[in-house]
Amino acid sequence: MNKKIWGLAVVAVLIGGAGAAWKTGRLPLPGGLAAMAKTGADGKPGGDKDDKPAVPLEFLAREVVQPTLARLPERLTFSGTLVAPQTAVVKARAGGTLVSLTVAEGARVRRGQSLGQIDLAEMDTRIAERRAQIDAARATLVQAERAHAGNVQLAAQQFISGTALDNSRAGVDTARANLQAAQAALDTTRVGQRDAVVTAPIAGIVAKRHALPGEKVSTEQNLLTIVDISRLELAGQVGTYQVARLQPGMAVQVQVEGMTEPVTGQLVRIAPMAEPGTRSIGVTVALDNPQERLRAGPYAMASVTLPDSAERLTLPLSAVGTTSGQDHVWMIEGGTLARRAVQLGRRDDNKGTVEVLQGVKPGNQVLAARFDNLREGAKALVVTSTAPGAGASTAWVAPASDAPVSR
Repeated sequence: MNKKIWGLAVVAVLIGGAGAAWKTGRLPLPGGLAAMAKTGADGKPGGDKDDKPAVPLEFLAREVVQPTLARLPERLTFSGTLVAPQTAVVKARAGGTLVSLTVAEGARVRRGQSLGQIDLAEMDTRIAERRAQIDAARATLVQAERAHAGNVQLAAQQFISGTALDNSRAGVDTARANLQAAQAALDTTRVGQRDAVVTAPIAGIVAKRHALPGEKVSTEQNLLTIVDISRLELAGQVGTYQVARLQPGMAVQVQVEGMTEPVTGQLVRIAPMAEPGTRSIGVTVALDNPQERLRAGPYAMASVTLPDSAERLTLPLSAVGTTSGQDHVWMIEGGTLARRAVQLGRRDDNKGTVEVLQGVKPGNQVLAARFDNLREGAKALVVTSTAPGAGASTAWVAPASDAPVSR
């Protein structure tokens, strides 16, 4: 029994050694086993597939860019509401009944144009009263002068004292002053009578009527609001750290709510001090509006282009992707693809460029567009044409969609 067990152990050791020899190639396999080793599970040849050289990815020359030095102007934006600085409120300069108001809201008026009439019946009575006071003051003056002339003769004959003569003279002066006061009161009343006519102080458009014909109005009561919209203004706020780069006379692009195209204005005023508690300073932009296409009141966004004082290393915005909040680019380094994290600075959306602060250097080859299915370390090269035989990798390395890569 023991001899049988030892015989089986010796056979197992011999079989294991032979298998190891076949595996390492020291002992050739029989014909059938060697054929199975050179085929796959499906019976097809496949033993040497991984030994083939990788086909490099090919990119056209227009798909690869190099960082360039350029100036990136900065855009400073602020917002506000359009207002009409030339706005006048027509008030009643005398109290009375508003007989007529000949213009409605939206009507265009000229400067000095008659707009309405106030009934000043009380004013006529007051004028008559002032005239009567003048007549009385004039009669008093005549009487005082006659009395004074008699006193002068009496004083010459020494029938009255010098003090009595002085009092007589003072009476004449008082009567004359009373006459002048009555005349001034009449002139003032007549000025109020002329104020019965409501006139336009400026040329413009009637924005609002505050009273209706037939109403009793008092002095300084609002009757009409007239607006001149040939020149509008936008008042905005900018930070105290930005205002030093602004100066009056700068061109400003203003995008008005409801309009498709921006209009050009001019920075005309900068406030001398910051608003309390806001750390911002007021700025005013003037907009010429000769054709009156704009109206007062709409919301508007203004932007000022500030020139750049230095050249910056830039790349196209399309070359930068973002994954998990980290910006990166794909570069070709030594014939292989490399993904490099970058730190971005200023952007110029109009030109489609962005400043790169860290991550690339002048002369680096950067893919100008985002591509899907890129693998770091993959072989890559730049071709100048798409002639047959140049390679087939561009067929399966397709540019990514316009949407940004997953963040």
